[in-house]
Amino acid sequence: MQEFVISGGWMMLPILLCSAVALAIVVERFWTLRPSRLAPPDLLERVQRRWQQGKLDQRYIASLREQSPLGQILATGLLNASRGRDIMKESIQETAAQVVHELERFLNTLGTIAAITPLLGLLGTVIGMIDVFSAIMIHGTGDASRLAGGISQALITTASGLTVAIPAIFFHRFFLRRVDEITISMEQASIHLVDLVHGGRREGGGRSGS
Repeated sequence: MQEFVISGGWMMLPILLCSAVALAIVVERFWTLRPSRLAPPDLLERVQRRWQQGKLDQRYIASLREQSPLGQILATGLLNASRGRDIMKESIQETAAQVVHELERFLNTLGTIAAITPLLGLLGTVIGMIDVFSAIMIHGTGDASRLAGGISQALITTASGLTVAIPAIFFHRFFLRRVDEITISMEQASIHLVDLVHGGRREGGGRSGS
């Protein structure tokens, strides 16, 4: 493996750096973007039960905010519930935008790595081929094995760049899809909470008696 890296020349260094960064992002996002941690499936049910029992005090809402990103969104909605349906929805949307931004953290970097590593590999190949043709100009084409070895070394960077880029593209799309699914789940829970508090999908109304 070490000989393979050395054979690729100095252009292997940025490719290896990109591969290390991509691997770190993939591991971190797998750990962070767990649906059970971001949007616990029974959280809305627990909030609904406490709402019906009249036990949604400030202490519970504060603890709800710390439990998960979905809890943060629901807590914001509950804190603004008394200000009317529209204000409650706006506060939820603002908090949700912040949460989604955090969910997409590092994904742009992963997408950039997926885009540039093939180009780095191609650049390394072009540089290697320039060296091969320079050697041909100096020594001629008499040593075929030497030329074949030079071309082989030049192509190593392209292969390495593609080896990094293909998994990076896959995981970039995979995590974007997971963020979309989690966002939809949070949106549905938020809508259900608004309907629970303000009774139906009418505009601008409040809960009767509030």
